[in-house]
Amino acid sequence: MPNKLKKMKENIEGRYYVDDACIGCTLCAEIAADNFRSNLQEGYEYVYKQPASVEEERLCLEMMDICPVNAIGNDGDI
Repeated sequence: MPNKLKKMKENIEGRYYVDDACIGCTLCAEIAADNFRSNLQEGYEYVYKQPASVEEERLCLEMMDICPVNAIGNDGDI
């Protein structure tokens, strides 16, 4: 289960976040590129932009479901 107390420092403030369980697979940054970015040097992803449309929201929810290590949460600060 994602832990908002262990969010990656680059996450933009808001509901969605990536925590320190991330393994840097880049799946979220590839599928939901408008919302996720990769820190390739450190080997993890983070939320670059909170969803601003129905489609972005759908993709963020999809990424939560398919994240291989369950590192994406949506209970962050609103």
